[in-house]
Amino acid sequence: MTAALSLALLTSCSDFLDVQSEGTPTTTQYFQNDNQAIDAVDALYAPIHQEGLFGREIFWEQGAACDVVWGRTRSYPALATFEYTGDESPLTTTYRNFNTVIARANWVVEQLLDKQQSKKLTDIETRSLGEAYFMRGFCHFWIAYRYGTAEQGVPFTRYEDYPNGYDNSIPKQQASVVDNYKMIIEDMDNAVRCLPCFEDYGADDRGRAHKASAVAYKAKVYAYWATWDATQWDNVITTVNELETTYGRDLAPSFSSLFSSDFSDFWSKEYLFGIAGNGGDTGGGSEFPGVILENKGWGIYNGWGQNKPSYDIYEEMLKDGEGNERLLRSILEYGQEFEFFGSTRRFYSTSDVESGFMINKYMDPFKHESADIKGYVNTNGDWPTARVNMPLIRFAEMLLFRAEAYLATGHADKAAADINRLRTRSHLTPLTGDATWTDLYHERRCELAFEFTDHLFDLKRWHRSSVAEIKNLASKELNAHPRARHYYYYVDNGNGGDIVVTKNSDDKWVDANGNTYNEALVKGGRGDADGHYVVGDYEDYKNKKQYQDYMMVFPYPSTEIIKSGGALKQNQYPNL
Repeated sequence: MTAALSLALLTSCSDFLDVQSEGTPTTTQYFQNDNQAIDAVDALYAPIHQEGLFGREIFWEQGAACDVVWGRTRSYPALATFEYTGDESPLTTTYRNFNTVIARANWVVEQLLDKQQSKKLTDIETRSLGEAYFMRGFCHFWIAYRYGTAEQGVPFTRYEDYPNGYDNSIPKQQASVVDNYKMIIEDMDNAVRCLPCFEDYGADDRGRAHKASAVAYKAKVYAYWATWDATQWDNVITTVNELETTYGRDLAPSFSSLFSSDFSDFWSKEYLFGIAGNGGDTGGGSEFPGVILENKGWGIYNGWGQNKPSYDIYEEMLKDGEGNERLLRSILEYGQEFEFFGSTRRFYSTSDVESGFMINKYMDPFKHESADIKGYVNTNGDWPTARVNMPLIRFAEMLLFRAEAYLATGHADKAAADINRLRTRSHLTPLTGDATWTDLYHERRCELAFEFTDHLFDLKRWHRSSVAEIKNLASKELNAHPRARHYYYYVDNGNGGDIVVTKNSDDKWVDANGNTYNEALVKGGRGDADGHYVVGDYEDYKNKKQYQDYMMVFPYPSTEIIKSGGALKQNQYPNL
């Protein structure tokens, strides 16, 4: 699903997405042929490519962990300080968009099952039914774990369960998130029955859900379900084993190749499901690579300068040694060389909130000379998509879930074997002996940094663990203030040290004691690639609240509570 599907998402399905103001809805004419089935299903994929989901909105939540800081001040600091109300714009947007896809998927499932009663579905229609099951389960999962607990589930209904057709009633709030997880597993099982294997897709359809995509999400659902029922760890192990033995999933040959701009690297055995960007001017892919690029891209390309690595994640990755592949490929730091539009540069930042770092995972498309003209990045800087795979789930995460399951079930030796597959791939020193929960925490945090795997929720679910080691690690990070590198101006004191100086109201350079200095002697500051810096708390998070377990889930948007007329029960947040 490369260029052809990217265009379909933005063009061919537009009639289907248009709201009919009067007369007979056009949907009554759907599923008369394969092209209509394809159009209907492409409308399910379209929202996940957009800004309101995996373009940037859902990533703001990660501000409450310690891996990223916000490069530009936002109007919803509560997402970083645990002062959630549920009405923060990214939360209301993502909640609405996921439910929009669920409603569309419900309709596709209902229509195709109805047609199946009187006529055998074509191969394309069967595949479309599988894609609808998958996308319904996929979006249901993103809402379920972010809003549901063992004591209270999230609203969900299946249109096909209404014998006379869906009656537009308000979806029932499930008694427990476990009930939601059971229905998601059922949808993924149905998807597996209908979908082809990845290898059966032609080049133009790569990127669509396939059997292994559904199996992978089953593994993730079981892992999250294990928060409430530890017996589910056995299902995690079985499901990841199935990905290896039945579907031939494995690691890509190198960590760096996962984020390559070369199409030949996109579809390795590690690929499970994600957003494949084709760059160019079609608008295909996620805008996230441009969202995290230096604001205004040093005058060359319109980066947006949002979501930067913290000093904390840099420090964690540095535990594996300076210059290790995973660190260099994940984070740009001051003075580090990189290629940008055909030129070698040394990284520095000249705008916005300083952190001293930039996310490097998705920068490969920007290295090419005339990258925009040659189709590696979008010519429209207001929609800065790029030719890179944006993984939403990959086999490395499956190994980490299985390692976690092995630790939870008393097989630390097997956990070490899975972790070492990742470490060996990135040329890191393997673990010797059994793995620990600290090893799992480090590996998951570093391997999956800046991906849409939800590090924050890892911390939240670990905080409920009965294992003190992982609970304490999660609590420490949840209650920490992320740190940033703060670059400063200085004068050499003659002994190899710095005298920090700032400009006073008279536009003179002075030190802390009021001594003045000639401007010609002043060095450093923002934009200094040799970066003299201090490490300190990131200012925007100063009011971060002490984490408590009720914060594991978000409160529902107040508009949803009102619209439900009492059918939707708010999560247990004080003062809400």
